[in-house]
Amino acid sequence: MTKEKLDIKKTMFLSVGFFASTLAWSIYNAFVPQILEGFIASTTLIGLIMTIDNVFGVIFQPLFGGLSDKTRTRFGRRMPYILIGIPVCAIAFAFIPRMTSLWSLMAVLILFTFVMSVWRAPTVALMPDITPGPLRSQANGIVNLLGGVGGLVAFAVGGVLFNVGGFPLPFLMSAIVMMLAVLVMALFVKEPPLPPKTDEDKKAEKVKLTKDEKKSLLLILFGVFFWFTGYNAVETFFTLYATNTLEMGAGDASITLALFSLTFLIFAVPAGFIGAKIGRKKAILIGLIGIIVLFSPMMFLANVWLVRICLLLAGLCWAMININSLPMVVRLSGKEKIGTFIGYYYFFSFSSQIVSPILYGFIRDVTGSYKTLFVYSCIAFAIAIAGLFFVRHGEDEGGETSAKETALEALEELGD
Repeated sequence: MTKEKLDIKKTMFLSVGFFASTLAWSIYNAFVPQILEGFIASTTLIGLIMTIDNVFGVIFQPLFGGLSDKTRTRFGRRMPYILIGIPVCAIAFAFIPRMTSLWSLMAVLILFTFVMSVWRAPTVALMPDITPGPLRSQANGIVNLLGGVGGLVAFAVGGVLFNVGGFPLPFLMSAIVMMLAVLVMALFVKEPPLPPKTDEDKKAEKVKLTKDEKKSLLLILFGVFFWFTGYNAVETFFTLYATNTLEMGAGDASITLALFSLTFLIFAVPAGFIGAKIGRKKAILIGLIGIIVLFSPMMFLANVWLVRICLLLAGLCWAMININSLPMVVRLSGKEKIGTFIGYYYFFSFSSQIVSPILYGFIRDVTGSYKTLFVYSCIAFAIAIAGLFFVRHGEDEGGETSAKETALEALEELGD
């Protein structure tokens, strides 16, 4: 058999959608709170409005991921959601800074966040659709690399445009990028054709995951929730930790946290190749153990440069975790339910983004110290490790097959 190779060019074209999405969310999170301040005095209310996207992500991404699995059009399963969703989001995004009343602003924000949750899961599902199983960790690394670049462009170019023309220019830039992204995907990303369903296919779809596969799936999703719980707390509260505990300025604290994101970005692609080489579960465990080792001393460190070194190395560990987790979930889906299982993944990861900031905020209020931040984070990562040890499925390299794929193979043999 000829060894399969990753089609990097095709993966890059596919990643343009993720680039546009990350660019938009980065600008949204950076500037929308400031726009809301022009209409709302309550910081609590602004915070609640800023969680709408996470709530929509929990509710609608699994729904539309599953719907895309069942969609059959001449454009494919996923592309209809992308071809309609991205232009709607682009138009809505351009209007956000132009709204003159709170009600009109809220209407546009709700439209934007809802439609973003419509096309995200179908877009991500395209990667495993067009990428063979053993190459999905590598492909996911490229997708996340482009997403990280989108975030950097948002903060760098978006900041310059804001200084030049205020709020409208960064939003307009992102809207243009989204329109260009949908054009690139429409021209260069072709979904693999799905043959008409046979009676054998319909019988195979009724085959469920085995008990052991279900256990592995739930444990992986359990891990996803807890390692994002640990990550989101640090992402949300690090600048407050640094300004209150290390006596940094807000700007220096933000730059220090950016080191974590920078090394994640640099290591995203290598992390995928490492996962393919040694196994995804092993790569994730190495990342989790490494990040605990690096975060544990943070509660005692007073030297800013030691903190920065720990964060720099922790970004490498986070890449090992994040890049290899989605392909493990997709491995258990079978070809017909990739969008559904990606929806499960986002349900658990977005749920943590809602729960974790609130939970740690409560813990900090009770303890009165931001030094508990890394204790909290390490406990969350340790819980994820405990569950992951019992995962037995999710690898392509080990020759494991899902129940559905096993059934399809058996039916083909019977047909022969």
